[in-house]
Amino acid sequence: MITSPLYSPHAARETPVISDAAYLASLKKVTQYYIVTAFLALLIGVLIGPLQALNYGGINVYDTPILKALLKSYYQGLSLHGVLNALVFTQFFISGWMLYLPARDLGMRINMKFAWFTYLLMTAGLLLAAVPLLTNNATLLYTFYPPMEGSPLFYIGAAVMVGSSLLVVGQVVAMWVAWKRANPGRVTPLVAFMCVATWMMWAVAALGIVIEVVFLLIPWSLGWVGGVDPLISKTLFWWTGHAIVYFWVLPAYIAWYAFLPHHAGGRIVSEPLVRLTFVMFLLNSTPVGLHHQYADPNISVAWKTMHMFLTFLVAIPSLLTAFSVGAALEDAARARGGRGLFGWMLRLPWGKPTFSAPVLAMVSFILGGAGGIVNASSAFAPVVHNTAWIPGHFHITVGTATTLTFMGISLWLIPHLTGKRMPSVRLASAAVWTWFVGMMVFALGMHWQGLVGVPRRALVSATAQSVYRDMPIQIPQMLTAISGMILLVSALLYFYVLFRMLLSRRLDDGEAASPLPYSEVISPAGQHLAGASALVRFTEPLLALWGVALLLVLLMYGPVLARLAANAELVPGWRLY
Repeated sequence: MITSPLYSPHAARETPVISDAAYLASLKKVTQYYIVTAFLALLIGVLIGPLQALNYGGINVYDTPILKALLKSYYQGLSLHGVLNALVFTQFFISGWMLYLPARDLGMRINMKFAWFTYLLMTAGLLLAAVPLLTNNATLLYTFYPPMEGSPLFYIGAAVMVGSSLLVVGQVVAMWVAWKRANPGRVTPLVAFMCVATWMMWAVAALGIVIEVVFLLIPWSLGWVGGVDPLISKTLFWWTGHAIVYFWVLPAYIAWYAFLPHHAGGRIVSEPLVRLTFVMFLLNSTPVGLHHQYADPNISVAWKTMHMFLTFLVAIPSLLTAFSVGAALEDAARARGGRGLFGWMLRLPWGKPTFSAPVLAMVSFILGGAGGIVNASSAFAPVVHNTAWIPGHFHITVGTATTLTFMGISLWLIPHLTGKRMPSVRLASAAVWTWFVGMMVFALGMHWQGLVGVPRRALVSATAQSVYRDMPIQIPQMLTAISGMILLVSALLYFYVLFRMLLSRRLDDGEAASPLPYSEVISPAGQHLAGASALVRFTEPLLALWGVALLLVLLMYGPVLARLAANAELVPGWRLY
């Protein structure tokens, strides 16, 4: 049985009580499985990361006997690093995080057999894709552009994994629809609203890669068709490939908006503003991918320019977030006695890792967002395209904004799920700060090398060409190599804390000792649509807005793909590894 606490508009929300202990335990257990699987993938991925940093530090370690026994090449290591960190870690964490949150926020029961089936199916997809990755039969880098061809197992496993996430979408949206029917005229609680909007965005975004993998790459890799058109595949990839960044970041936004004010001792500034931010992401974050294809032929400049301006529009909800969360932090700091234009920042709890991790992640994302405007600009993109600038940018967006936030979430979510305690605040805090410092140094080194013209995804440390020795890159090379060592130390610290916590005995009732850290609200959305503001009423019909988002994507990609299909050039696969 699930009951709701009494409502107070400005008070922190209280989680609806679930009296069915067996159901709650099963819901927490499946969430824990998603989260732990995610961090196991991250552990393997980040241990390969320093090897990539040393490569861009001018040090080739891939020829050492131990590494040669484990990895056939730099490119296999890079493929594992990218797939495990950017795709597997994020998808598993988000699937657990955004299944658990709306179920608890709405106080709805979900079908636990279906939830477990989805987790097992996603894990089966991961294992299928892992076999060719580990045996050097899918060394395709993160983007797996054809005509580079991998084992059919990789594509099938990837399709199963992504398809499983769409089952989570269906379960969460169905749960929200059932809640709406049971509560006519009610405003969706904020956390559930953010989760549903994000899953809807992902369902629209994932269509591109699902079409690419299921209808093009799997038949091609199985030999059922004679070739594949690389440009059609690439366009479908970037339909998903850019929007997936928001699928990674928006779950972090949920923590920044809903829970970070609580960790700081402050309040959410405006629930209607948060809802507007997520609706803008739902509508605008997918039809933007052509800014990755400025150099590609057979796509008109007009379409590329439209995608460029739509990409710039994504900066608006990001700026709203910076304003809103920044105001919440200032509210918290001034409540602690903070004074002055900037002096209030000193009153924030920087030694608390559940606070410092998401805040440092946000700082990183501000820098990453500024770099993203450069990447999206048709005037600037040719300068940095396919250079080391790009992985530098990538590591301060998904590598820090998303990953560091998820690391911070785990420090309170795992105690909430398991009743276990964080073993050392000091070590966890050290892990958070060293991760931030390491990523900043890495980003500086890689952006710098990219501006000089060093290419990305290249074994630059072992090239026989003298071009890199003649470049003025000694300082950024040194910074990049040092950053790899800092990040290795940070990872060891974090995973020591994580596994010590997971392997410890249960000491508390997680519900009581570590409740979901809801925050108080300065400007609430209200409970009933009848008395809500126009902005709340506009953002509530998410199903209709979902339809508009899908229509926008079809309008922005349909004509482009139709022209590419009319001029398709099928080519056979290549295996360069």
